Amino acid sequence: MTNRLVCIGDSFTEGVGDDDPSARNGVRGWADRVAEVLAAGEPGFRYANLAVRGKLLPQVLNEQVEPALAMKPELVTVYAGGNDLMRPRVDVDSLADSYERAVARFRAAGAQVLLFTGVDGVEDALFRQIRGRVAIYNEHVRGIAARHETLLVDMWSMRQLRDRRMWSPDRLHLNAAGHTEIAIAVLDALGVQHSLTHAALGPRPRLSTREQRAANLRWGREHALPWIGRRLRGESSGDTIAPKYPELRAFEAAD
Repeated sequence: MTNRLVCIGDSFTEGVGDDDPSARNGVRGWADRVAEVLAAGEPGFRYANLAVRGKLLPQVLNEQVEPALAMKPELVTVYAGGNDLMRPRVDVDSLADSYERAVARFRAAGAQVLLFTGVDGVEDALFRQIRGRVAIYNEHVRGIAARHETLLVDMWSMRQLRDRRMWSPDRLHLNAAGHTEIAIAVLDALGVQHSLTHAALGPRPRLSTREQRAANLRWGREHALPWIGRRLRGESSGDTIAPKYPELRAFEAAD
């Protein structure tokens, strides 16, 4: 168990897709679920979540590493780079170098670190386009984890995350069921007992070609086009968003 947990990253760690009006920033997410379990079993537990949606990896490192180190965390979770991988051009090797330097700093400060690989988007037409980039990114992350003796949640191997029912309507962010899967994986990696359960989704529904086309068109209109518009305007979904928990604090579950 750990007394001081600090989470840094982007929308994945903020909890986007797991909508909860009673939670900070209107989202819950895997990190809050993990914090709730740890708080229940560890007197004096404190939690900070500095993640902000839409952040690129350099932004996460430049804006969140120093505040995280100042909190003297016992455990740090780090995930960033997904937004970079979706850009038209990206230098994955350079990203990995800066990523590793940040991990090394946390380890040198005495913190345990937990990293994540990216999800395998083989069954989604959009993410299949960048599957090669994600695979290269993942190999870098696995190497960093091995060299610095960090914990690792290998989302690439979590085949249940290929099911679209684990994702919010925008297809970019996990929903409550998906975030619960990540929380389970994190707690298992930490060796912490918990009562979280996997979603029982049953067989996937079969959609006709016409239904698939209609769903794709609706997704393009409601989610893809606004996302492209923000990119063209140089805007980010996190421009007006503050971190959920910018300082270490006792964690209390939302009502």
